[in-house]
Amino acid sequence: MAPLHTTLLILAGALLLEAALGYPRPLYSAIRHPVVWMGALIARLDRALNHDTLPFARRKARGVLALALLLLACGVPAALARAVRLAALPLALAVPLLAVLAATLPAQRSLHEHVAAVAEGLERDGLEGGRAAVAMIVGRNPATLDEAGVARAAIESLAENFSDGVVAPAFWCGVLGLPGAVLYKAINTADSMIGHRTPRHAAFGWAAARLDDGVNLPASRLAALWLILAAAATRGADARGAWRAVRRDARHHRSPNAGWPEAAMAGALGLRLAGPRVYGNTRVEDGWMGDGRAGAGPADLRRALALYRHACLLQGGAVAALAALVLGLA
Repeated sequence: MAPLHTTLLILAGALLLEAALGYPRPLYSAIRHPVVWMGALIARLDRALNHDTLPFARRKARGVLALALLLLACGVPAALARAVRLAALPLALAVPLLAVLAATLPAQRSLHEHVAAVAEGLERDGLEGGRAAVAMIVGRNPATLDEAGVARAAIESLAENFSDGVVAPAFWCGVLGLPGAVLYKAINTADSMIGHRTPRHAAFGWAAARLDDGVNLPASRLAALWLILAAAATRGADARGAWRAVRRDARHHRSPNAGWPEAAMAGALGLRLAGPRVYGNTRVEDGWMGDGRAGAGPADLRRALALYRHACLLQGGAVAALAALVLGLA
């Protein structure tokens, strides 16, 4: 296990690199992305192990096996990469190299770009432009959304993905190093692919969905905290409103985790988020987060992005400060 200050330095470097550069398109074109590799393995395990003819209990057991194989396939190479680099290279070289690897796992920049594209679509091309852009980041039926619905969907996605796409990889990297971030990303990818209550995946994806709920629990609370604190430094945001909404509404969300950052975002911006919505042809009833207005628009998306940027800066600064403190005490 690497010393804590080394792990925190790697994490601080990874967050800085990813915020500045994202995942370069030439690199994606050449080798794709680690999440794509994980997704390909999950799809193969799904095809090989998840048979419709098997009884529910056996499909559930096979889902546990698939998840174990996925974690083994992802965790062992990550642990070996960390161990070899720390053992074979000087620390001044090993830390930047591991930071480069870890920088592939959070999604600060890409999340910002995708949500900003929704604001740009609404501003440039109206409702149809917004619907086309939001369809890239949410699972609900965009044809059912008016302009306010498009804006709310994008803001909700920003809040939820801040938690599971930014804070959670950083949290598990800080706790367990590079292997922790890789294992988290594998679990989260599995949940997004097979963790749905559909006839095909209700049994096979049960383990992935339950484990994803567990590993996202600390990050969702931390994400809400970052948003509350960031609201105090964001013009037009309300930190007290964010705190009130989290205390009152977070537990009423149908997800055990998504309600925390969504409530914080709603309260900070004076909006109402979540509530009833349509996925495909299915209407999902859910609690409202926040007690503000439901009539969001492109300007609210821009405010949400400003709040998000400040929350990311706050998290990165906290990691760097903690790394410096631990290094000073070492």
